[in-house]
Amino acid sequence: MTPRTARRIPRLPSWFPFDAFVLGLLGTVGLAALLPASGAAATVAEGASTGAVALLFFLYGARLSTREALDGIRHWRLHLTVLGCTFLLFPLLGLAARGLVPTVVTPQLYAGLLFLCLVPSTIQSSIAFTSIARGNVPAAICAGSFSSLAGIVLTPLLAALLLGGSTGGLSADSLLKIVLQLLVPFLAGQLLRRWVGGFLVRHKKVLGYVDRGSILLVVYTAFSLGMTAGVWQLVTPARFGLLLAVEAVLLAVMLALTWYGAKRLGFDRADRVAIQFAGSKKSLAAGLPMASVLFGAHASLAVLPLMLFHQMQLMVCAVIAKRRARDPEEPVSAASARHPAPVGRITPPPAPR
Repeated sequence: MTPRTARRIPRLPSWFPFDAFVLGLLGTVGLAALLPASGAAATVAEGASTGAVALLFFLYGARLSTREALDGIRHWRLHLTVLGCTFLLFPLLGLAARGLVPTVVTPQLYAGLLFLCLVPSTIQSSIAFTSIARGNVPAAICAGSFSSLAGIVLTPLLAALLLGGSTGGLSADSLLKIVLQLLVPFLAGQLLRRWVGGFLVRHKKVLGYVDRGSILLVVYTAFSLGMTAGVWQLVTPARFGLLLAVEAVLLAVMLALTWYGAKRLGFDRADRVAIQFAGSKKSLAAGLPMASVLFGAHASLAVLPLMLFHQMQLMVCAVIAKRRARDPEEPVSAASARHPAPVGRITPPPAPR
C-alpha cells in the first residue's frame, strides 16, 4: 500500500469507537419515543421517508461506477468468498437461530435478526479496519462495492423468500414496491452518473449529510409507527439482553469462519484480513432503508438487531484490527501479485463508518 493510499484511508481513534452516526440514530429513536408522528403528521413523515429511500438509492447508483468496480473482478476468488460469507453463511446462521424462538428471542425480534443476516457488507469501515491491520485494502474496496451492488437485488429477494409473512412474502405488490423504491432509483442513478457524477464528487461532504439525514428520517418514521402500534411493549430488558448475547455469538462465529476459513482456502494474510473485515460486517446504511420498505409498520423492531450489531462490530473489529497490526510481516502470495485490485479508481457508495 502506497503512502498516498494510506492517507486516503480513514483512521479510527485509539479508544473504542462510538460512532457519531449511531449516536444520532439513538437520539432519533429517543425523539420518536417522546414525540412520535401520528395522524396527519405520520402520513407526511411516511411520504417523506419513501422519498428519502428513493433518494438514497439514487445517490448509491450515481456514485458507484459499475465499469470500474468490475475491473476488480480479476481477484474473483476473494470477492466470491466475501459474497459467500455475506449472502450464504450469514443467512444459514440466521436460519439456524430459528431454534431460539420463542425461548430466547421473540418471533418479531427473530425476523429482525434474520434480516440482519441478509444485509450487504459495509464499505468504509471494512476499508479502515483492513488498512489498520495492514491487509489488502484494494481488495476490501472491491469486495465492499460488489457486496453493496449485489445487495440491491439479493437482500430484498432473500428477505421475501426467507422471512415469509413478516415481509408479505413474494406477492406482486411487495415486489413492485421493491422495484419502485429501490431498483428504479438505483438504475436511474447509474444511467445519470455520466452527468451528475462530477457534481456528487465535488459536493461529497454535503451529500454525506443528506445521506445521514435521510436515514435518520427513515428511522424516525419507522420508530414512530412502532410506538403508535405498541410494538415496543414486546421487548423486555431480559429479551434485550438475550438478543445482545445472540448477536455476540453470531459475530464471533463469523469472525472465526472468515479468518480460519480463508486460511483453509489458501489466501495469504493480507487477503485474509480483507475477507475477515468485509465478510463479517453488515451495512447499517443499506439495511435501514430496505427494512422500511420491506417491513412497514414493524420496521422498528426489524432494525433493532441491525443497529445493535452495527455498533458491536465496530467495537470488536477495532480491537482485532489493532492486534492484527502487530502481526509479523508476511510476503505477498503469487495469487495476490497476479491479481491486484485497482487502487484509487473505485468510488464506492457511502456507508456508516
